[in-house]
Amino acid sequence: MDKTTLEALETALQSSPDNVALRTQIAKGWYGVGNYKKAKEHFTALIQASNNLEAKKDLARCYFHLKNYSPGIIICEEILEQEKDVSIMSLYLQSLINTRQTAQAIEQYQEYHEDYGWYDKEIEKQLKITTDFSDFMSEDDDEDDMFLEKPDLDFSGIGGMENVKEEIRMKIIQPLENPELFKAFGKAAGGGILLYGPPGCGKTYISKATAGEISSRFLSVGLEEVLDMWIGNSEKNLHEKFEIARRNNPCVLFFDEIDAVGSKRSDLRQSGGRNLINQFLKELDGADSKNDGVLILGATNSPWHMDSAFLRPGRFDRIIFVPPPDEKSREAIITLVIKDKPSVDIDCAKVATKTKGFSGADIKLLVDLAAEDSLRASMKSGKIVPITTKDLLKQVKNVRPSTKDWFNTARNYALYSNSSGLYDDILQYLDL
Repeated sequence: MDKTTLEALETALQSSPDNVALRTQIAKGWYGVGNYKKAKEHFTALIQASNNLEAKKDLARCYFHLKNYSPGIIICEEILEQEKDVSIMSLYLQSLINTRQTAQAIEQYQEYHEDYGWYDKEIEKQLKITTDFSDFMSEDDDEDDMFLEKPDLDFSGIGGMENVKEEIRMKIIQPLENPELFKAFGKAAGGGILLYGPPGCGKTYISKATAGEISSRFLSVGLEEVLDMWIGNSEKNLHEKFEIARRNNPCVLFFDEIDAVGSKRSDLRQSGGRNLINQFLKELDGADSKNDGVLILGATNSPWHMDSAFLRPGRFDRIIFVPPPDEKSREAIITLVIKDKPSVDIDCAKVATKTKGFSGADIKLLVDLAAEDSLRASMKSGKIVPITTKDLLKQVKNVRPSTKDWFNTARNYALYSNSSGLYDDILQYLDL
């Protein structure tokens, strides 16, 4: 959103000063273009009108950018009393450091670390302290940070997928929270989960959310980061990725399009590809290093191209079909996608009934198309024209479910290449 559009929206706001959706868009727009002073004024007005928690967070960020740390510190303290938010904690501690309240920053940091196991190496350097977690660090940690993420989303930001969430909870979240109980049953945190299904249904998203759910590190590995033209280097690159995850456990190690790295050895003409697969299997087994605390998630649209050795127990021993969202899940996704856009009286349940077979990505496209039409109307009228249920239903006919082609292929494998029962979930979904 450019400044000209924002100024037009400011004019529209004058005739409708109580329009929360319009003011929210303007506040976020000014923040996005770096005018933190104007953004601060609108976020303040939003808080006065509704005591909106998200507006409070954005207001705290505005004060930080404006280097007006004292009111920002007060707001951060209010937010942290209401909920755990590591981004606000980082902002709070940095504000204390910048105002030379080092003793208070150290006390708050150590308290937060003890309560939630959270740590921040950069803040530790500034405070010249180390937490107990530092005992697990190595001299490679600075290099590790180049690859690792700390996702700011968790399962609450994902509509549906309850079966997938439950499998992940049992595989890593519960073992981390109840280590003694799981140890008694011979279960440790970590292991492998393979997510398969049509594209756009949230496989990558839920992998990041898993890391956010346990406040762990997240390492996403792409094909280009592993493959190398020189003999032996691909295996070395793969080993290094696993070592980074092991050094920083708990860690979610995610392989997108894993079939490209773990394809059937019988289909490979060159020995280099087979050697890489053998190395991958060795890493999954933890032959030379333990994988305790490392959850290995793989996502693929084509499980039928994967080498069967990956699918045996002890490797990817949880193989989960991620179908297109059902009606209830579609309703939840629509609610999540549209919540930050100007809208009025959206009947998410009604839209959900009209979007059977839509993936999460298809639903996002549907909402984006409706938002574009509303934006055009807003620019013509000079005031916000919110999205309505009618606008969403109008766009349903313009979005073709992207899952149809995938099911056409998957159906054949499920019917004729399913001796192991791997694709029974597909048969059940298609009611075959």
